[in-house]
Amino acid sequence: MASCETEEALNKSIHHDVEKPAEDPVNSDPNTSDLPFYVCEFVEKEIGNDFKSLLKVSSLIEKIAEEKRHLEEQVLTVSSEAPKRIQAALNNAQNTQSTLCALLKREATVSESITNHLEDATSWMDDLGALTDQIYEVERHLSYLKWISHIEELSDNIQQHLMTNNVAEAASALVSMTEQAIKLQDSSCFHLLKFITSTVQFWHKILKDKLTSDFEEVLSQLHWPFIGPHQPLSPVSSSAPASVTEIYASLETLFTQLLKLQISDELISKPKQMPEKYSLPSSPPIILPIQIMLSPLQKRFRYHFTGNRQTNVLSKPEWYLTQVLMWMGNHTKFLNEKIQPILKSAGSNVNAKMEFTRGLVMLVLEKLSVDISCLLYDDVLFCHLVDEVLLFQRELHTTHGYLSSLPNCMHILSEDTFFQRWLTVERKLALEKMDSMLSSEAAWSSQYKDISDVDEMKFPDCAETFMTLLLVITDRYKNLPTAEKKLKFLELQKDLVDDFRIRLTQVMKEESRALLGFKYCAILNAVNYIATVLGDWADNIFFLQLQQVALEVCTDTNSSSKLQLGQLASMEISVFDDMINLLERLKNDMLSRLVEHVFKEVKEGAKMYKKERWLSLPSQSEQAVMSLSSSACPMLLTLRDRLLQLEQQLCHTLFKSVWQMLAEKLDLFIYQDVILANHFNEGGAAQLQFDMSRNLFPLFSHYCKRPENYFKHVKEACIILNLSVGSALLLKDVLQSAAQYMDKTAALNELGVYKLAPQDVEILFNLRTNWPNTGK
Repeated sequence: MASCETEEALNKSIHHDVEKPAEDPVNSDPNTSDLPFYVCEFVEKEIGNDFKSLLKVSSLIEKIAEEKRHLEEQVLTVSSEAPKRIQAALNNAQNTQSTLCALLKREATVSESITNHLEDATSWMDDLGALTDQIYEVERHLSYLKWISHIEELSDNIQQHLMTNNVAEAASALVSMTEQAIKLQDSSCFHLLKFITSTVQFWHKILKDKLTSDFEEVLSQLHWPFIGPHQPLSPVSSSAPASVTEIYASLETLFTQLLKLQISDELISKPKQMPEKYSLPSSPPIILPIQIMLSPLQKRFRYHFTGNRQTNVLSKPEWYLTQVLMWMGNHTKFLNEKIQPILKSAGSNVNAKMEFTRGLVMLVLEKLSVDISCLLYDDVLFCHLVDEVLLFQRELHTTHGYLSSLPNCMHILSEDTFFQRWLTVERKLALEKMDSMLSSEAAWSSQYKDISDVDEMKFPDCAETFMTLLLVITDRYKNLPTAEKKLKFLELQKDLVDDFRIRLTQVMKEESRALLGFKYCAILNAVNYIATVLGDWADNIFFLQLQQVALEVCTDTNSSSKLQLGQLASMEISVFDDMINLLERLKNDMLSRLVEHVFKEVKEGAKMYKKERWLSLPSQSEQAVMSLSSSACPMLLTLRDRLLQLEQQLCHTLFKSVWQMLAEKLDLFIYQDVILANHFNEGGAAQLQFDMSRNLFPLFSHYCKRPENYFKHVKEACIILNLSVGSALLLKDVLQSAAQYMDKTAALNELGVYKLAPQDVEILFNLRTNWPNTGK
């Protein structure tokens, strides 16, 4: 219906458009005519007011008729295809609906069938479930009985092996039983677990007692333990002596059999643990045969160093520490040569010497944890205990190769209460040592002053003693188990450096009236030495590691600026940079004071030289031999004496800074106060150049190859003042011309003038009096 209406409307529009041009053109006004506006525009465009254009009407009619036919065909095509598509879609929908209805009927049928089947099978399922539960229960009981049977079978095997004295097989069977017990550790069968554990414990005790007795007997034949340093390894004579080879064979057999009991020993035994506050690193239990070997030494240790024995003295920790070290040394050879091969052949990775040492160290830790609590408030005894423990720790690592990752004495000292006390005592003793070293008569003298190779930095005794103190503190805390504790000691060292710097500053101020005195220069050498050594320490791997830890701490606490964190991370600064900067500031301040003091003396000696009659001095040709100006002698003598004095008292780097600073000041002083303040004739200019190049400059030739390069103002001023008249006039014309600045500079460079600017040269030209009279 819609297609028909569209076609009819379209036909009307076309007929209407074709018929309109035939109407009276008078009525073509769009405001008064019934014709659509676009028709009027079409006629106006195609025909207009030219009547000759009416000839086009027939062609227009044909054209419009063709367009009409084309539109009719499109409309017919659309109207014919649309119903077909709609019909196809309707057919698909009907088919789908039919299929869906069929599926729903089928689903209802199947669902009803299933429901009926489930209702019928419910009773069967209940009966089958009960039977299944019974089967599961029987299977659990059967499995339980199998475990018990297996355990009893292993237990019978152990018993039979022991009856036939086959200890090795009995130990192997116990290992199998222990492995089964380990598998049951997470089981909820409490009674079964208790049964197998008690069985393991029963046979373990029997085997352990038997093997321990035999093992101890073999050890006693070998004189174990070795109390003396030269204990022989031959067996003790007896009524039925056995050969050494047989004893060592028995040793290997028993050791290996005891080693098999290790797994059961770990299962049923709970080794004694140190309190958690000591934060000891986890380590496996000491293997059973080594425990037995340690037993007589443990008894001796507790006998002598516990209770009311005369050898148990709080003030003598070195007694038990030395005794333990002796035991380690006495048994090293035996452990390495006899025990280690047994462990290797048994496929064990245990190090016999390390295991034995670990057992003795645990004795020391138990003793230390008790004694140190009694000495917390006695500074002398506490400090002595720490010293002895640190010596013991060093010997343990260097001589006996004890690993720092294992429990050691540093873990006891790191306990918060003990560590804080240690830090306090360390600070107190360090400050007392600083007082002592600064008050010593030899504090400011160097013990290496007669050895030039050693005394290059000329550091005083107090500075060396102080840095040795810091180095000793580093050695004492470098083996602490945690980096946080090391950072605490690092802060202590930085505080001590700052305290020492303040003390040096105070002494320096007291010596400020005698800046050239021995003590002032010694203080300067000390400051330079400490700053240099701290700079070297900053590149040490130990302090670089601490710097990384400090960076992490600063990042966590946000205690530093982003710039400081970035500099720490990029290694642009070190952990000592704050201290080094303060020391450098003090050093530069002292150098400035010293140079200023010497410079004032030199200026005082130059008073007459500044007033020299440079205008009336005879020319070089009028003198037989040029000689130093007499007025310059006081200045040069003072300068020479002070340079020699400072060279002897200051180290090379400091003295180099002093003479370079002094040369810079002298250069400006002579240029401004002597040259620019006077006028020069030819003789005066020549005399000035002679005084400078042949007398002043050579004073510094001992310290550098070209001293004149440190007096550029004076050297170049002498060049300008001593130019021949002709050359001077040519240069003056160039400088006064309109030439570019670069050309003027090039002209000066040709004469060797690089420091002075063209305007400075013009000022120097005005100081010359030997210009020809040109009438200008």
